[in-house]
Amino acid sequence: QVQLVESGGGLVQAGGSLRLSCAASLRTYTYNRCALAWFRQAPGKEREFVASISRNGGLTNYADSVKGRFTISRDNAEKMLYLQMNDLQREDTALYYCAADAQAILTSAPTTSGNYEYWGQGTPVTVSS
Repeated sequence: QVQLVESGGGLVQAGGSLRLSCAASLRTYTYNRCALAWFRQAPGKEREFVASISRNGGLTNYADSVKGRFTISRDNAEKMLYLQMNDLQREDTALYYCAADAQAILTSAPTTSGNYEYWGQGTPVTVSS
């Protein structure tokens, strides 16, 4: 059973930065075969894609709303996923989820939630003006 645990969320002023982390409890071999992603869900809104990264980190995708401000990365040796968020804005306020796609091919970094079968519980990010 895959378990994903997010951390690093909190309250930050507009223009500030946060770094989210996601720890995975599964064998390294299995983790290395997963594409990974961050999604978020703001109050009263549907869950939306933020960023994704392929199995070896060679391919990344970003939502237009975060391009140039957010950076996704992974450390396969430590089985960790990260999201560096800079220049945060009020519209970035949401519950942030990490997700894993254990069926991903080497060169894919899916952007749709339906591709991801494992999800964390989320970490909240609140951006104040």
